[in-house]
Amino acid sequence: MTARLTLKNIGKFFDDVHVIDSFNLEIEDGEFVVLLGPSGCGKSTLLRIISGLEHPDSGYVVIRGEDVTIVEPRKRDVAMVFQNYALYPHMTVFQNIAFPLKMARLSKDEIKTRVEHAAELLGLGPMLERKPRTLSGGQRQRVALGRALVREPALFLFDEPLSNLDAKLRVSMRTEIQRIMRELDATVVYVTHDQEEALTLGDRIVLLDSGEIQQIGTPKDIYNDPANRFTALFIGSPRMNIVDNCKPNGTRINIQGAGYIELEKPLVSVPETVTVGFRPQECRISEDGLLSMTVTASEYVGSGKFLYGSAGNADIIVVAEPDYGVDIGDIVRFDVLESSIRLFGEGGERIRA
Repeated sequence: MTARLTLKNIGKFFDDVHVIDSFNLEIEDGEFVVLLGPSGCGKSTLLRIISGLEHPDSGYVVIRGEDVTIVEPRKRDVAMVFQNYALYPHMTVFQNIAFPLKMARLSKDEIKTRVEHAAELLGLGPMLERKPRTLSGGQRQRVALGRALVREPALFLFDEPLSNLDAKLRVSMRTEIQRIMRELDATVVYVTHDQEEALTLGDRIVLLDSGEIQQIGTPKDIYNDPANRFTALFIGSPRMNIVDNCKPNGTRINIQGAGYIELEKPLVSVPETVTVGFRPQECRISEDGLLSMTVTASEYVGSGKFLYGSAGNADIIVVAEPDYGVDIGDIVRFDVLESSIRLFGEGGERIRA
């Protein structure tokens, strides 16, 4: 079962703090949308508004064409998976998963069928008679997911469900969630501050900062084509290089203290001073490179080596081959292709020249 979700002009404030301001979003049937952003940006508040745990101070929430803004949570046909598993310790796995069905007064046969189907999807079959205390963190999160699945809701809501898991479990659970939601063709709103989760899971990403949308797009679009400086810096690991006070001059952009980038044609209709962004992976180390930096640190990461350096007032990161030999204080020369640069204005807006 799927559901189209509309959020129209949603506003929310606590005391004098405006957490969300005129938020608008359309989510289609079967779409997996990730709300991404730093702590305090309003993403979890939005999820609570969708679920009915919070009411907006302005705007409305529409699910399947029905205005549910003031409808209580249990009547919205949504299921929410929290960061905290919130399992009943005295109940078995079966009883935990079955609990919402029991509250809905379904028959024992229907409950048994739904629980066993969810357990099969989640690989929990052999654990149905165990108590939560005997389970690992990943297994507990599967139980919490199973409790949502058996309800067969119109809409699944995930509030940072993997934050309490270690790195290896996060990856495996991420894969599980993606597989199951795709199999169910479910409509999903997923909240996280982890960009890797967002890029991996989402059909679309909604990037938030201070309650406002910075960019909406596919993971590929947001990574390759950031709409502003905030998006450019937030998305990507290691972070994008951002160099301020760069000066276009004919077929060159002079990068303060580092050299210049060569262009095929002069830039037109751009300010005298721009901010230039380029990703560390887009740098090409070369003995006759047009840019240079002084190495201040390096990190070996298996697939490559991150070189941290300084050029004038700018901090720059370059990705090198894993066996690239370098010492602190060395000068590294490199090039950046014209097609790899992004330009930003003084206010952080994207300049498309």
